[in-house]
Amino acid sequence: MARVQLVMPTEDRERFAYQARREGMTLSAWLRAAARERLEARQHAGRFATADDLEAFFRDCDGLEGPAREPDWDEHRAVMETARARGASGT
Repeated sequence: MARVQLVMPTEDRERFAYQARREGMTLSAWLRAAARERLEARQHAGRFATADDLEAFFRDCDGLEGPAREPDWDEHRAVMETARARGASGT
């Protein structure tokens, strides 16, 4: 098992240790559980649960302001070539 050292305000350590004891856990176990819970919550955030969710997302995107149309590939290449030329030394 790896060891991790944390630096935190004493007040936080005391509050975390108090809560860990209330839950019948060591501070170390409580911090691991809290980190896992946060990771789980963040990993599942943003996923679409249904096809309707996905369609609603794209409807919202269509409503955002932006150019009337996407540039085609030739337009993208011209912009990239212009940017490269600006950075070139010309030699």
